[in-house]
Amino acid sequence: MSHDTKTKLVYMANQIATFFKSQPANEAAEGVANHINKFWEPRMRRHLFEILEKEENGLDALVLQAAPLIRKPAAETHQIR
Repeated sequence: MSHDTKTKLVYMANQIATFFKSQPANEAAEGVANHINKFWEPRMRRHLFEILEKEENGLDALVLQAAPLIRKPAAETHQIR
């Protein structure tokens, strides 16, 4: 994953978190996760999980709180034709 891709995904995830901070606390993390699950393609979510593995990843605390609720994409399989 390129640095630009990482930067864009962190920015996007943090923007989503910023929006959901206006929601009641018990709904905010679920809102972030639901948004990412609905609108991010599997490749984007796969990259997000790679970012989450890093200790200093730049992600908002609400994104970190939502992480367990975000669906992990199935492993990529490459078929030879």
